[in-house]
Amino acid sequence: MIPRVPGSRRLSSMRVLSTADRTLQTFPPEHNSDIIQRRGGLVAVPARSATFPSPRFPVAKDGIYERLTKLLLNVNIESSLGAVHVIVSSDNTVKDLIKAAIEIYVKEKRRPLLEETDPKLFQLHYSQFSLESLKAGEKVINLGSRNFFLCLKQRPSSSGKAKLASEPLFSLTKLGELLL
Repeated sequence: MIPRVPGSRRLSSMRVLSTADRTLQTFPPEHNSDIIQRRGGLVAVPARSATFPSPRFPVAKDGIYERLTKLLLNVNIESSLGAVHVIVSSDNTVKDLIKAAIEIYVKEKRRPLLEETDPKLFQLHYSQFSLESLKAGEKVINLGSRNFFLCLKQRPSSSGKAKLASEPLFSLTKLGELLL
């Protein structure tokens, strides 16, 4: 076994920097470069490449900023584990989001399988505790949230007993007839 000397590195783990990498790591920046903040910290970039727009901020054209073109949304589907990640255009509606979420769920073969795949039979909510569903024609960009809950619409029950119970004129005599 080779003894390790503190502070020494193995030769195979060392990386030789190219001249382009070395110019990007200079700090303080040279006179012909700008500082751009990246994930790893401040980086000096040569002035000619600093003119490209940063993907983090929208570009202003004549004082008007461009809008986002795509949105990443999380849609939890009833009785499913984990959210479906959907990328949609900012101009899409709730109806389009429901359709896209169902398509992704079916394509990924998630469990439990959906009994229905018709988007007209589903409604979108802000959360599973929200009673009011979102309007199908509303734009996704105007909703103010990126997390949603998708569930089947409540269907009216077709059993005879449920229809009788829902009638306002239900009386004890009808209950007696039902029991006989």
